[in-house]
Amino acid sequence: MFGIEFTEAGLLNFFAPFAYQPFQVYTFVICFMFASSFGLPIPEELTLISVGLVANMGLHPEIYPPPFPNAEPISVPTLCIVAFLAVFISDVVVYLIGKFFGAKIIKTKFFQKQVAGASWDKVNSWFQRFGGWACGIFRFTPGIRFPGHLSCGLLGIPFWKFCLIDGLAALISVPTQVYLISTYGRIVLSYLKEIKMYILVAAGVALVIWLIRKVYLKNISRTSP
Repeated sequence: MFGIEFTEAGLLNFFAPFAYQPFQVYTFVICFMFASSFGLPIPEELTLISVGLVANMGLHPEIYPPPFPNAEPISVPTLCIVAFLAVFISDVVVYLIGKFFGAKIIKTKFFQKQVAGASWDKVNSWFQRFGGWACGIFRFTPGIRFPGHLSCGLLGIPFWKFCLIDGLAALISVPTQVYLISTYGRIVLSYLKEIKMYILVAAGVALVIWLIRKVYLKNISRTSP
């Protein structure tokens, strides 16, 4: 299908040329980080791990040779900067949307269907417990980043405070993940080979739990007055 061999070696060979296409990878990071910040089901961590592994391939031309002479591999420092800026700016955009349009957004059918519920309740409870520091907690909590950052603007968290707390959280987490995966990606891949069966089982269990939770919440919404 599409000329790609869906085996471990086939996927590695498919992604290897991107190690020498930095502009395409940087564009990929920016697009997917914005998509993740806006609540689309694209885990931010998965994007960071993926581009980190691609950058690691560029550090090993003896294993993944460049597709043409003098091809420049991805610069790990540049990738760290691009990833951080993509994450931080996308968070700020969501904050500004919440600040200027949040009151209208929370009344839409999309918000009520996709965001309102347990995630929104958790966001509000964290604000009550941690105040403005919740801005940083949302950055480390997949699944509620979009409603969390949206609520930061909606509830009037000062812009400077949001930028400071979220920026520090992103500066700690994003470049660190990219650098570690880019530098030690071969070790990560070797461990993944050893525990891939456990990963598949865990993913299957997580999927079942998600489906049960989805059905349970749907039934509750139907029976609630």
